[in-house]
Amino acid sequence: MNSTALVQKIWNFCHTLRDDGVGYGDYLEQLTYLLFLKLAHEYSQPPYNRDTHIPKSCDWTGLRGKTGEPLEAHYLKVLHKLGEEPDMLGAIFFKAQNKIQDPAKLARLVQMIDAENWISLDADTKGDLYEGLLQKNAEDTKSGAGQYFTPRVLIEAIVECVQPDPGKTIADPACGTGGFFLGAYNWLTRNGVKLDKNQQKFLKHKTFFGNEIVAATRRLCLMNLFLHNVGDLDGEPTVDRSDALISEPKQKFDYVLANPPFGKKSSMTITNEDGEEDRDALTYERQDFWQTTSNKQLNFLQHIVSMLKITGQAAVVLPDNVLFEGGAGEKIRRKLLETCDVHTLLRLPTGIFYAQGVKANVLFFDAKPKDGKVHTKGVWIYDLRTNKHFTLKTKQLRREDLQEFVDAYSPANRHKRKESERFRYFDYKDLVARDKASLDIFWLKDDSLDDLDNLPSPDVLALEIIEHLEAALASFREVAAGLPRSEIQH
Repeated sequence: MNSTALVQKIWNFCHTLRDDGVGYGDYLEQLTYLLFLKLAHEYSQPPYNRDTHIPKSCDWTGLRGKTGEPLEAHYLKVLHKLGEEPDMLGAIFFKAQNKIQDPAKLARLVQMIDAENWISLDADTKGDLYEGLLQKNAEDTKSGAGQYFTPRVLIEAIVECVQPDPGKTIADPACGTGGFFLGAYNWLTRNGVKLDKNQQKFLKHKTFFGNEIVAATRRLCLMNLFLHNVGDLDGEPTVDRSDALISEPKQKFDYVLANPPFGKKSSMTITNEDGEEDRDALTYERQDFWQTTSNKQLNFLQHIVSMLKITGQAAVVLPDNVLFEGGAGEKIRRKLLETCDVHTLLRLPTGIFYAQGVKANVLFFDAKPKDGKVHTKGVWIYDLRTNKHFTLKTKQLRREDLQEFVDAYSPANRHKRKESERFRYFDYKDLVARDKASLDIFWLKDDSLDDLDNLPSPDVLALEIIEHLEAALASFREVAAGLPRSEIQH
């Protein structure tokens, strides 16, 4: 069976399971468990003969030899047993559950996976299949998986701007399903690039490092990397299931590419003796942070700075509030402009993220020595938001829509940049003289304000209104969360 037919077969079975109430996310998890076991089985056979560390009672042969209720019972035992194993096995099967309640359909899925030789498929085919399922899962708004999914065309453009070199480390402290890792992997293995043996080994084992606090999402990330030939069946995972913000990084990296979770408050809530939420407990006490704050994005921004080597580079997706917020936000912005070379800001259009109400930007900056000098000379801002209209269904953001920005960024030589209608340079002195050192800068005229004959289509217009309302609602929630309970009641 060719790769296209196989992908279609996997998809079709997913639709069959959806009739039983099994969503893309649940299907993806079961596919992960079974694919992992089948691949391990293939690697244990000639000519590989590898020790995959999977207990004999849990290997693939035990699954494919059963049907009906015995299969279901055995599958549950396998999931539980493997979840207690160390390293990659334990990470993939951590708290694993069977979501396919019909034993006959579970048997069909086992047979379908058993019928293929997965090792013989190239990494692109396996990876594209899995990435396709991840995208479908993100589009399923009920699952909430969209919050972990950064548009792949945006990642591709960001990576093309940064242009990571082989033999260098790449980190993401909130890596989700591994989108930035795969974007960098695709860049490093693109057509025309020949990696030597040492570079290939480094790419497979020592390039990517991440954190993902949600166990199920970490599982998808590890499998996504593995299917793209990153990591080993029996190796130690380089994606930790932990909150990256809790402590200083143990390692410094050459590149940090990230889209930290939106939402300003930490997910950690602690109840005090009176049964009320202790707001002070929502902050991270880090000696290496410039400011103590409960704003999650500001904490991630400070953490990312702490992760970089002196020669390190970062590209981070951040919401608008990070550009203009006062208090800790202003102090962190001033420190960032002073201690790092903050050179580029891409203002993203609305309607490109699965989480609604998101107004976001990509901030590009380089780490610099701590020598007391001001390292930002000025910031180039590209406005891809004003008079740009996108939706997730009818007018999706495409790679071509970002090409003008990539060209303007001038990855080969940033000193050759030229100003244009959408690309402007703002001197450091002018930026720090602005109220709160705000980077929330616009200069283009919004044509829709007075050109009523050329408004966007009704569906785009409706979605933009929803985006604005959602963003306003999120701001109101933040204000309300900061008020004393007595003021809210009055």
